[in-house]
Amino acid sequence: MTRSRNLLLAALALVLAGNLVIGYRVYSAETARTGEDEAFEKVGVMMQVLQLIRKDYVSSEKVSYRDLIYNAMQGMVRSLDPFSDFMPPDQYDAMVENTEGEFGGLGIIVSIKDDLLTIVAPIDGTPGSQAGLLAGDQIVRIDGESTEGMKLNDAIGRMRGAPGTKITLVIRRPDSDDEREVTITRAVIPVHSVTGARRLAGGRIGYVRLTQFNDPTADELRQAVEGLESEGIEALIIDLRNNPGGLLTSAVEICSYFLEPNTLIVSTEGRQPSQKQEFRTQRRGYRFPRKPLALLINGGSASAAEIMAGCLKDWERAVLIGEKTFGKGSVQNVIPLPDGSALRLTTAMYYTPSRRVIHEHGVEPDIEVKLGMDQYRAIFEAQEGLRPGDDTADPQLQRAIEALLNGEARLKAVPDKADVTDDDTAAESADQADSAVTDRDSAEKAGATTEGKAAPANDGKED
Repeated sequence: MTRSRNLLLAALALVLAGNLVIGYRVYSAETARTGEDEAFEKVGVMMQVLQLIRKDYVSSEKVSYRDLIYNAMQGMVRSLDPFSDFMPPDQYDAMVENTEGEFGGLGIIVSIKDDLLTIVAPIDGTPGSQAGLLAGDQIVRIDGESTEGMKLNDAIGRMRGAPGTKITLVIRRPDSDDEREVTITRAVIPVHSVTGARRLAGGRIGYVRLTQFNDPTADELRQAVEGLESEGIEALIIDLRNNPGGLLTSAVEICSYFLEPNTLIVSTEGRQPSQKQEFRTQRRGYRFPRKPLALLINGGSASAAEIMAGCLKDWERAVLIGEKTFGKGSVQNVIPLPDGSALRLTTAMYYTPSRRVIHEHGVEPDIEVKLGMDQYRAIFEAQEGLRPGDDTADPQLQRAIEALLNGEARLKAVPDKADVTDDDTAAESADQADSAVTDRDSAEKAGATTEGKAAPANDGKED
């Protein structure tokens, strides 16, 4: 009996050993294929460097494990792109606090462009706009400190502060390379996303400006356009110039006003299957099917504004007039980590319905009308009420009126409202779009930015 048991145990041991050998070979082949062997080797080198710094660096105050490891992770992530970042617990806590509470800022959307801290757009009625800052201005110094090599989140953190406090920026205007110093008082930033609704061209054409894409934007736009329709407009101009973006869901809802249900608006795609998503028009959104439409765009139109422009251009539903957009079309997810820190990582890119990449390419206008900085300044100061307004002094707006009057902005064949039927597929698309998240700080709080919860629409960041 004992001998039989020993033989059985020996046989089991041989089987187990054989399985271990096979498993080891499979694991070794897999690690070789994925590069894990090299990774282990380099981690060993990194740990050796860490210990050498800890042991021999001249200043012991700078060599805590926490600081060295956090700095190493920041360097690793920041080498990827301007929008990915590793945030230590204090930075992550500050980000969450800023998305939940009230803070002072300048009212400018900033991003990194050509390795320079660049203003994407000033927000109407804010200190930055009233100080004369323009889309495309480069911020060279913040309170005397150079922004060269400064991470986007660091720059934003420096510009935010208590309302009523002052900050000094050195601004470079690219068309002249002149630098000027401007001191601005921080304030709580108001949000007015739909402005300037009025009739043009003898009442035949309606005009409305979208300053950003927020929760109430779609409803406010609908009310504004319905009001203009009641006054008998025949066509519509939507001004997206200096619109830095905002919520992806807002852009989806607005595109739904002008396109048939279940029409593709934008898609995202990354390395992982989970990053592949499509966002389509909503079932009950189709409100303005027969209005010829023109969109005004420029280098300050970014993120969700580019999604809207790219979508309506691809479907030939609108004519785009102005200048190429900013080119911000990447998706960032914010991933909380066990020690209270967080990783903000670019995981996907946005694609227009025709599969054009928005990020770093922008959306080209159908009719290009270039303006100089002085012309833009005059236009936006008029919109701010800082000088008398004169629509005839806006060449891009005048070109849009011309395009609508002479038939350059032709509609594709569209069905009557009565011909549009609700279907389950479109309903599912609406639900999908509604469950998507934004791009902006509210999404960061939830753990993802689009700039949304599942995908962003703005990575210009507001300060």
